[in-house]
Amino acid sequence: MKLPLVSLAPLGLALALFVHAAPAAESSGKPTEINKVCPVSGKPVNPKITLAYEGQTYAFAEEACRTKWKASRESSLYHKLGGKPAIDAAVEAFYVKVLADDRIKHFFSDINMTKQRRKQKEFLSAAFGGPIPWAGKDMRTAHANLPGLNETHFNAVAENLQKTLVELKIKPELIAQVMAIAASTRNDVLNRPKGAK
Repeated sequence: MKLPLVSLAPLGLALALFVHAAPAAESSGKPTEINKVCPVSGKPVNPKITLAYEGQTYAFAEEACRTKWKASRESSLYHKLGGKPAIDAAVEAFYVKVLADDRIKHFFSDINMTKQRRKQKEFLSAAFGGPIPWAGKDMRTAHANLPGLNETHFNAVAENLQKTLVELKIKPELIAQVMAIAASTRNDVLNRPKGAK
């Protein structure tokens, strides 16, 4: 059975693994309008032009904006992976591996893992093109004060991520996209100069 995965779009996924973010609002399970400004045009929304997606109702300035936003969701890596349920499943399975991996588990010894899992889900969803933008720290800032963080640790995280996706029976071409996003974060996670190899 293929579990749905969620979105990781912009900055790269690899590893908000160590990311520290602001808490997200808890969902009541009821659709809610979360925006007063159109996410496509930046104009004030028309409350009659809405679209429900994953339990949230999004409002738009005009029909063309709604159409464009819907098409973006449907073509996103987040949506192709399976959306929120898939990301949730992947993060849960991923951290089982991470916390058992002697190469990296020490980075989490004093971390609240409930919060960490939530932040990771938010980050990956945004990085894969989910509907809610990432509001936490950027990768460079989030990893700046991790003593001894190096290539071995980055590779361990990436290995655990890839194993998780394979176990969840994600299509190889989607795994390749996820891993490319993860690889794109290497310099920021390891606090290397931009463009370093």
